[in-house]
Amino acid sequence: MKQQGFLDIINSVKDKMYRLALRLLVSKEAAEDATQDVILKLWNQKHKLKDYTNLEAFAMTVTKNYCLDELKAKKNNNLRIVHQNYENNSISPERGLELKDELKWINGIVSELPEQQKIVFQLRDIEQLEFEEIIEITNMKSTAIRVALSRARKKIRESLTKKHNYGIAKN
Repeated sequence: MKQQGFLDIINSVKDKMYRLALRLLVSKEAAEDATQDVILKLWNQKHKLKDYTNLEAFAMTVTKNYCLDELKAKKNNNLRIVHQNYENNSISPERGLELKDELKWINGIVSELPEQQKIVFQLRDIEQLEFEEIIEITNMKSTAIRVALSRARKKIRESLTKKHNYGIAKN
């Protein structure tokens, strides 16, 4: 594979790789480092890339595995979900503050989810990957993915409902 062909493939997937790394690692810097390290690994294996039918799924799998290895190496069980891609300049400051607070709550809820549920939630609901791609990335069965996603969504929904209904008396 030539350099330009490799760059074309990587440029189409590097943002998704970074967002996944950001979900799994603690900081932006760690996510950037992980993305660069994975791209370098892929470059070193460029002669084997033509054997893969879905290079995006392969790159995401390598990213996920790299991040999990980094977390194990650092013994950092303090996983956080940080979603800072949201920016909308056309909303009022009050609404912006409400959204920021809501996102903070969701991040807190998601940070308490089991690791598999976090990964599946990230890949399906944030990255909007198809189930076939998630199966390929996580090596999980379709039913396990659907169950993990359902449980993650249910936990988020229940926690947000509880938060929003706090102080409201039910008769």
